[in-house]
Amino acid sequence: MIVVVSGPSGVGKTTVARAVVDRMEGVNFSVSHTTRPPRGGEVHGKDYYFVSREEFLRMVDQGEFVEWAEVYGHLYGTSREELERKLRMGDVLLDIDVQGALSVKKLFPRSVRIMLFPPSLEVLKERIRRRGDTPPEDMARRLEKARWELKHYPYFTHIVINQVLEETVEEVCSIIKGERRREFRMEERARRIIWEEG
Repeated sequence: MIVVVSGPSGVGKTTVARAVVDRMEGVNFSVSHTTRPPRGGEVHGKDYYFVSREEFLRMVDQGEFVEWAEVYGHLYGTSREELERKLRMGDVLLDIDVQGALSVKKLFPRSVRIMLFPPSLEVLKERIRRRGDTPPEDMARRLEKARWELKHYPYFTHIVINQVLEETVEEVCSIIKGERRREFRMEERARRIIWEEG
């Protein structure tokens, strides 16, 4: 099962995604490629695959990405190889922007797509400000993009408002548990039980 956690920059996608992967057995984190430099403490191959712009564009030309996008001057993408490798291990969780989530929806219509909302745009603005990677003059542009992204909620299967981190993580875990029990995901197992010889 492919699970997408998405939403605007600053909404807490990565924090929530990492906590869910730590908490849930059988959920594996898909590590994205990016051209942005590592932030403090980020590790190549664990947080992101940090690559040059030239290497990233070569991968685009070779069709190696399931989805990719340019976000605030940096390129981000999910490689097909990484996704397939993680799917062989179990469910896979993608922490990607809204544009990427829409690409995943086209390729994998049965994917679980969770849109994280901030409690308000004012709260989102404060979270972005505290992060310290957005100059004050770019704040209005960032919030306008966030509003545009949030308007795409109808393309997602679930909406979770990220107000209290612990509650948000619990809600996302509950969604994954419920989705694992959907008829079309349980069909093969159900058929085996029905037709097994007694």
